[in-house]
Amino acid sequence: MTTLDPIDPLTDDLDADVRRFVSETSAAYAAGGPFEALSIPDQRRLAETVRAPWRQGGPAMATTNELFVNTSHGAVRVRIYNPSLDHPKPALIYLHGGGWTLFSLETHDRVMREYAAAAEVVVIGVDYALSPEARFPVALEQVETVTDWLSDNASRHGVDAARIAVGGDSAGACLSMALALKLRDRGAASLIKAMLLIYPVFDTKISEAAARRYGGAGYMLSVAELDGFWGNYLRDKADAQNPFARPSLAEVAGLPPACLTIAECDILSEQGIAMAERLRQAGVAARADIYAGATHSFLEAVSISAAARKAINDGAAWLRSTLA
Repeated sequence: MTTLDPIDPLTDDLDADVRRFVSETSAAYAAGGPFEALSIPDQRRLAETVRAPWRQGGPAMATTNELFVNTSHGAVRVRIYNPSLDHPKPALIYLHGGGWTLFSLETHDRVMREYAAAAEVVVIGVDYALSPEARFPVALEQVETVTDWLSDNASRHGVDAARIAVGGDSAGACLSMALALKLRDRGAASLIKAMLLIYPVFDTKISEAAARRYGGAGYMLSVAELDGFWGNYLRDKADAQNPFARPSLAEVAGLPPACLTIAECDILSEQGIAMAERLRQAGVAARADIYAGATHSFLEAVSISAAARKAINDGAAWLRSTLA
């Protein structure tokens, strides 16, 4: 979580509304005490409290249902958002961010409703198991099982099984690409028709330039936080060489079309840009949209930020076109 160090308004490169989001969330975290000193359960509770105001309001859904899908790693809660009663329609399996460690369906409730309404898709949020209690590959295998379940039960939930996308933000984007890789490698690539990858993390390494420019105070994700998240997620050094954990190492040919939503002022922006180019070189249709003045997590500021609204609408328009 970003700190409360003073920001020089003459050199601040964040959009004013995004800066307000960062400042307000930072103050709310600070009120809970030093975040890094809290236990992980207490960090999660504080994160839920801090994010709660930002999920208020937004589009109303025609139906919102929850159920559990059985997996080899226990039952997984899923939440199904349907913006209208028109059936069948495309679907977006959404995987929330939070460094594989924090956040939930609750923190990302508004973001998922926004995509459901703007793209006119059924959004299936997956409450995958968090690290470090459940390290790689638990969450990925749960998500894979949920994808198979949705494909088999699509019509029951108003979904066209031939038009399913996967997407998510940050760690959720990493899981999304890893899912597409797993499906491709097992000969089931056709289950997923598109990937919506929002300020994605694909690698454990951050360049010195990115760390120096965006990895300190005033932005939503620091280098130290990212290192901690990777440490929570991976079991050992071998996992760090596994392309399903670290997609930057993967051969990406044969993946579905991708739309990458990239925050300019984010230590992860270079990873998104590099992956978009790798996808194109491998023959995968890939679009990369870079949002000036935006930092990590900025979509959660959609209630006040024109940049967040534009990013959601752009991603939704791409989903509508790609899944048409």
